Amino acid sequence: MDFGPWLARQLKQSRMSQAELAQRIGLTRAAVSAWITGRATPRGETIAKIAEALGTDLGTIHTRTADTLAGLPVSWAHRPGYADGGRDFGNAAAFAFEADVEVLAREATQNSLDERLDPGQPVRVRYTLHELTGEALARFRDEIRWDDLLPHYEAAAAQDQKVGRVIAAGLRDMYERDRLVLLRVDDYNASGLTGDDYETGRFAAVVRRQLDSHKSVSGAGGSYGLGKATLWATSRLGLVLMNSTLSEPHEGRTERRLIGRLDLPWREVDGKPWAGPAWFGRPDPDAKDANVTRSWWADEESVERLHLTRESAEPGTSFLVVGAHDVASLVEGTERDEEVEDDDSVHRMHHRLLEALGRNFWAAMTGGGTQRPLLEASVRTLRNGVEIFPETRVDPRLTQPSRTRALQAFLDGTTVERLTESGQVAMATVPLAVPGRAGRGSGGEHQAVLLVTEAADRDDVKPNRVTTLRGNRMTVKVGWVPGLPVGTNPFQAVLLAGKAAGDDAPFADEAEAFLRASEPPEHDKWGQTEELRMLYSPSAYRRIAALTNRTNKAVRDLVALPTKKRKGGSERLRRSLSVGGRKAGRPVTAAGPPKLEDLDARIDDDGAWDVTAEVRIPAGGDSWRPVPVAKLDVRSGPRPVLAWSRLVAVHNCEVVDGAIRFAPGARSATFRGTTDVSTHPVRAVYSGLVVELRTDKGGRA
Repeated sequence: MDFGPWLARQLKQSRMSQAELAQRIGLTRAAVSAWITGRATPRGETIAKIAEALGTDLGTIHTRTADTLAGLPVSWAHRPGYADGGRDFGNAAAFAFEADVEVLAREATQNSLDERLDPGQPVRVRYTLHELTGEALARFRDEIRWDDLLPHYEAAAAQDQKVGRVIAAGLRDMYERDRLVLLRVDDYNASGLTGDDYETGRFAAVVRRQLDSHKSVSGAGGSYGLGKATLWATSRLGLVLMNSTLSEPHEGRTERRLIGRLDLPWREVDGKPWAGPAWFGRPDPDAKDANVTRSWWADEESVERLHLTRESAEPGTSFLVVGAHDVASLVEGTERDEEVEDDDSVHRMHHRLLEALGRNFWAAMTGGGTQRPLLEASVRTLRNGVEIFPETRVDPRLTQPSRTRALQAFLDGTTVERLTESGQVAMATVPLAVPGRAGRGSGGEHQAVLLVTEAADRDDVKPNRVTTLRGNRMTVKVGWVPGLPVGTNPFQAVLLAGKAAGDDAPFADEAEAFLRASEPPEHDKWGQTEELRMLYSPSAYRRIAALTNRTNKAVRDLVALPTKKRKGGSERLRRSLSVGGRKAGRPVTAAGPPKLEDLDARIDDDGAWDVTAEVRIPAGGDSWRPVPVAKLDVRSGPRPVLAWSRLVAVHNCEVVDGAIRFAPGARSATFRGTTDVSTHPVRAVYSGLVVELRTDKGGRA
């Protein structure tokens, strides 16, 4: 950093005027002003006097890579209680997601993908689990000023509401078991937290604001500004520390910009109310309220003590989740009658992170042709600085071999029109009629790319599914294909839409924006959303339903067997029929009831739910006569039952008096139903749907 700006910063932080510095070193104020404006530089003996006046050493002034220790100390600043007496008992954004490391991996990695700096290189994301115990834990608590935080934690934990109970559990675990789990998320080749501490920019969007995504790049995954809340939701202490290397200088610097944010509920400490959040940084000398902190430029030793050291000066950000926990791991331990969050919880979290990254970002980690992967991801686990699991890079070819093969063939340009040999990838295009935005043009027809290939035994998803993707290649949805003929060879299909279909795909940008608006905060499906209604029209979601129907039809066309093969049957088909076949009428009293295996539902033009359901039938279970029941999904209380206006058989069954009768020896069946709109207590677009199979004793033949 140049001497002038650096000196001005030190004077501001130490609240020393130019005149006061001039008096201390025996020179004029004009001389100090000339240094700050860059019109002159001090001599060696003067620099020694400046160091003495600022309470620092000559090395700090010569290198100017850190602030002097004479400035305002790093501390916590809590937001005072609202003057009108209002109380917030937690960050509402954090309740949009489960405190689950799989959800965290999906949201945090998506945010890193959206901030990829060099489009020709992948963004590298590394997850590090680090369990601290004993002296290592004590040193870390000292570094984050734990004694200053403890009264606030105790006050929050004493409150009988959700956030208070989570905090109480986190404190209990740390003190009773003398341990704390840190989860760090590092990204490289990313933009970093650029911009001012308070004004519009990446830093303020993450650290200061809620529901501010600050994303405008085409193909971005996030759009609600909620994903960052998963970092705080995963911390049972509501605490996240950040160290960012900036792609654009701020205050003349780029490395080791640090800040911490604490999210607690309203509490009262020493008779004074506090609103909720707090920030860990240097007091801002320019703030009207002295109880405001801002980011600071830390030295390497401080960064190391906070477990935030980055491996290089490449731009990006490190997020440290303090007190990380995983709801799913707790449930797994409880189901096995183990202690809640046992000593191996970091082991389970390690493996769940690997699984989540592979399942959600296999496509982003796949390259081919002239395109490099968009993402590289890895996970490692430590205990007190010692590796438990070395860094493991996620390889989608191991867990998603079929879908990875399909995408790579598309990128390499080696797809075929029809599958004739094992290992081939067939390609077709599926039209998406993109509507024009309200008052902005007429839209156009986008050609999404459909890829189909033979399923592999090592796939971690069931066969005969379609995986949908768009620009950033994060998995949006995995859905089954209804109406497949008996004997269809197992396959995997991938639908690439928007920017994922290629930059030269017609109306790729328009399709990207349309599909992005159709995703909920979880980004796990395409359908009706409030944003879609506002930006396009109330009926725009029907274009997505049409895309789904066309995709399923195109898949059925690509996987259909030639007539001569269908007549004779393949060896795989003969084996599958021999397992489930039996003579008609043979009683199998020990068979369990059939179960709904998968469900595909959409809202039709009349506002009714149109449902296609696949039923799995255990051996001997074809004598059951289940009755499909549609219910409205509600948060509490009994679910209202909806009547069917139509209930028809599709495959391996027939419908008699509202009950499903299975074909003898069938191991699966498909039926389709449409709900009666007159029995809907609310419009379908504002509700969810649950379909059950009523299989009481009266339902048996």
